[in-house]
This record gives sequence, C-alpha cells and structure tokens, in this order.
Amino acid sequence: MTSIPGIGIKTALFLVVITDGFSKFEKASQLCSYVGITPTIRESGSSVRGRSRISKVGNKKLRNLLFLCAFNACKHNKGCREIYERIVAKGKSKKLALIAVANKLLKQAFAIAKSGLPYDENYVSVLAKG
Repeated sequence: MTSIPGIGIKTALFLVVITDGFSKFEKASQLCSYVGITPTIRESGSSVRGRSRISKVGNKKLRNLLFLCAFNACKHNKGCREIYERIVAKGKSKKLALIAVANKLLKQAFAIAKSGLPYDENYVSVLAKG
C-alpha cells in the first residue's frame, strides 16, 4: 500500500490493523462507509433540504490520517490530482475536494490490498472502460 503516492507507512499499518487485513469488507464502498468519509444527504420530506456532509461515523483517527494524506496525494498521485482539480474547477470548496481525494485514496488502498498488485498510475479497471 505504501506504493500509492500519498499513503505512508503509518497510514498503511493503521488501515491493515483497523480492517483486519481488509478481511472485514467485501467492497470498497463498505470500507468508505466504515471510515465515515461518504457523503450523507440531509433531507426530510419536500421542505427540508440541508447541505450534504460526510457521515463522520467511524474511526476518527483513520479519517484524520486519510485527510492529511490527501494533501500529499494531490501533489504526487495522478488520479487524486485529477479529482481535486475537477471538483475545484466546478466551484466547490477545497475541503470538499480533499475529502473526495481521501475517499479515492481509500479505494485505491482497498484495491491494492485485495489484488496484491503494486500501484500503477496508468491502470484503468475493466469497469471504468465499459
């Protein structure tokens, strides 16, 4: 996992320990929900429409580590940089873009842990092609 630009040894070890070597989860989306960096829509009927926020349910320490890793990933990780620039170009806040980058990092870490392959910045999954 440390082959992913933006994830260091401390974050990689913490991810492995918290997730039991990623054996607790079948999908990356389950892991993202567990950490608490998925958006939550605040809505009640037709009248109340609040801004969507991250759920913040889950491990605060891991969420903080991933947020800090997102800063580094924006500079060195091609996929994360593209997401960050696209979201900021839409006029969204930089903090929201960093949360999206943290989510991307977590999904990359999950994919690498499950596949056992080293990080490849030019890799495109079969699902993304079709």
